[in-house]
Amino acid sequence: MRKIAVIGAGTMGIGVAQNFAQEGLVVILLDISEEKLDYAKKEISQNVRFHTLFNKNKIVEESEKILSRIKFSTDYQLLEQVDFVVENVPEIWEIKKFVYEKIDKICPDNCIFLVNTSCIPITKIAALTNRAEKFIGTHFMNPVPLMTTIEVIKGYHTSEDTIIRTKELLKHIGKECIIVNDLPGFVSNRISHLFMNEAAFVVQDQVAEPKDVDNIFKKCYGHKMGPLETADLIGLDTVVNSLDVLYQNFQDSKYRCCPLLRKMVDAGLYGKKSGQGFYSY
Repeated sequence: MRKIAVIGAGTMGIGVAQNFAQEGLVVILLDISEEKLDYAKKEISQNVRFHTLFNKNKIVEESEKILSRIKFSTDYQLLEQVDFVVENVPEIWEIKKFVYEKIDKICPDNCIFLVNTSCIPITKIAALTNRAEKFIGTHFMNPVPLMTTIEVIKGYHTSEDTIIRTKELLKHIGKECIIVNDLPGFVSNRISHLFMNEAAFVVQDQVAEPKDVDNIFKKCYGHKMGPLETADLIGLDTVVNSLDVLYQNFQDSKYRCCPLLRKMVDAGLYGKKSGQGFYSY
C-alpha cells in the first residue's frame, strides 16, 4: 500500500488529496492550522458529492469512506513513513524553501517529491535538498478529480526511476502524463498566464467587460472556460505570484503583472475561493 503525503490544504491540495483517496490510497494532508484542515475536510465532503453528479456512470464511494483514508494533520513527523510527497504550498520562494529543507530531513531516502508548482523551476527547488534525482514536477489541473491529464516536468537531475514510479502512481489514479522539460512556467502556465494577464489588461483598459472577454474565448475559439473565469478558479493571488515568478526569471516585459490584478488581490478579491473576483460566487 503506497502512502501519499499532500502538503498544503488549499484549493489544489484539497483536490489532490481527494483524488488519491478516491482511488483507494492512504493520504496524509498537512497544513499549518487546524482551521485550514477543518475547511479542507468540509470541502472534500462537498466535492465528492459534486464528483458523483458529474460521474454518474462511475461508482463513487460515500464521502465518509473517502475521508477515512485521509489523515488531516499539522505534524510533519508523519512524513517518516511516506512513499510520495505532493507539495502544493503557495508560489512564494521563501515558503517553498522552508518546506523542502524541513521535509528533506524527515522523509525516507526512497521518497519521491512531486512538486505541484505553477512556475518555479523544478531544478531550482530540487537544489534545496540532497535528493535532486527524486524530484519531479506534477502540475495538476483544477478541478483535480475531474481532469484526466497532468503536465509532468523533468528536472535536470530527475532519474528515469523517478519518472517510471511517478507515471505508475498517476496511472493508478487515472491520469495521463505529458512529460516536458524544466524552464519557468513549463508549457501550460508560460502560455496560459499570458492569456489571463492580457485579459485583465483588456478589462482595465475598458475595452470589454469580463463576461464578454470570456465569451469571445468560449464562443469564438471553443474554449471550455474563458481566461478570467480560469483566473478566478485558480485564485488571483496565485496568478499574481506566478506572473511575478515568470517576470523575475525571464526578465521579459510580456510577463509584467496587470495593475488591476494586483489591486484586486490587495483588496482581498481572490476569485472563487474568496467569493469575489472578476465574478461573484
